Amino acid sequence: MTESTENHTNFPATYFNRDAAFKFAKIAGVCAWVVLGVYLFTTLISFAQFMIQFATGVFFQKGLSVVDMVSFFTPYLVQLIPGLAYFIGLKFIEHALLILLDVEDNTRRAARYEHTRK
Repeated sequence: MTESTENHTNFPATYFNRDAAFKFAKIAGVCAWVVLGVYLFTTLISFAQFMIQFATGVFFQKGLSVVDMVSFFTPYLVQLIPGLAYFIGLKFIEHALLILLDVEDNTRRAARYEHTRK
């Protein structure tokens, strides 16, 4: 990123280095996708392993009802939920930082405008 070339006023800003905040937001966004990918990959591998075992009859028992068969599949659906929660949390952090940076820039612009008007 390039360094900021804005005129400085006596406005007390909330962030010190805009480029570091952008970098942190970008890292949070990339980490969100990596975490989701890892959880999705492990869930698919576990589900594939289960389906191979299920298809070969490892989980078959005499008198197995439909409800019992459905209960075999639920852990693989639940396994992905923490990854989705981490993904949503990290994306929220990324977008919240970008929104706060926009608010900060607008406030700086307004302070600079007021400073030049006087």
